[in-house]
Amino acid sequence: MQDSHDVLRDAFEASGPKAVATELGVSLSSVYKWTQASGDGASGATNPLDRLAALIRITGHEPIIQWLCHQAGGFYVKDPNGYGECLDLLPATTEIIQEFASMISIIALAGADGRIAPGEAREVRQRWEELKTVTEGFVCCCEEGHFNRIREVAGRHLAEIEADFCGDES
Repeated sequence: MQDSHDVLRDAFEASGPKAVATELGVSLSSVYKWTQASGDGASGATNPLDRLAALIRITGHEPIIQWLCHQAGGFYVKDPNGYGECLDLLPATTEIIQEFASMISIIALAGADGRIAPGEAREVRQRWEELKTVTEGFVCCCEEGHFNRIREVAGRHLAEIEADFCGDES
């Protein structure tokens, strides 16, 4: 991952430091300082990205990140803790389905009166964020090779289903 000052330097190449300084109402020298390393012996200044990271670390308030991602036209998905926890495909798949069912249940209850109140919408959003995180964990487990036996497990279950349905006819 790039350092924050490198990210800003790359960003300023496209729009130009002068335009950034003018739009933000800060000096051009400040903008240039943000593109240099700061800290011990470095000549740069603490930049807005570093300040934002500190604000998130201090408050622990994830909606800050979600808001920022929304402003950029995207959304935030938190990395799941401990990819190694997903050692079996079926429980991981079941967890995703349960999270989805829980979200759908909340939507159904919220919409039963023909409208969704702001508090209900927040609860739906919370469940959606949890579902995205659980699903991201599933994908990460696949990428890390924790589900390298998918074909074996799926094949065994298909054989069991086939035996249940086809075995009765003989």
